[in-house]
Amino acid sequence: MWTDWEKKVDPNAKLPAHLFWDVNINKMDWQAAKYFVTERVVERGMPEDYYTLFQMYGGVEGVREILKNVKYFRYPQDIAFVCMAFDLKKEEMVCYKRKLLREALLSS
Repeated sequence: MWTDWEKKVDPNAKLPAHLFWDVNINKMDWQAAKYFVTERVVERGMPEDYYTLFQMYGGVEGVREILKNVKYFRYPQDIAFVCMAFDLKKEEMVCYKRKLLREALLSS
């Protein structure tokens, strides 16, 4: 899905501030916040925001590794999209494992 991402990257692109309405983006450490940033792009971003993610975090493979370790996605369709777009199995994802644990704890 992302085979031509390097051709579409704008080296001056920045992620839109409205994705991060609840934090001060001028003080944010973008590397330390990579899971939070990636989660926001998946949940609320536009297609072009993925190219900025790729540029920031080591290409498609770098973002793929980050996605495996995101702790939470609000909507099941976000997990489904990530699995399809990045060739992941939901069982590889920390957010899915945590979801199963929450369900097991709540049902016991």
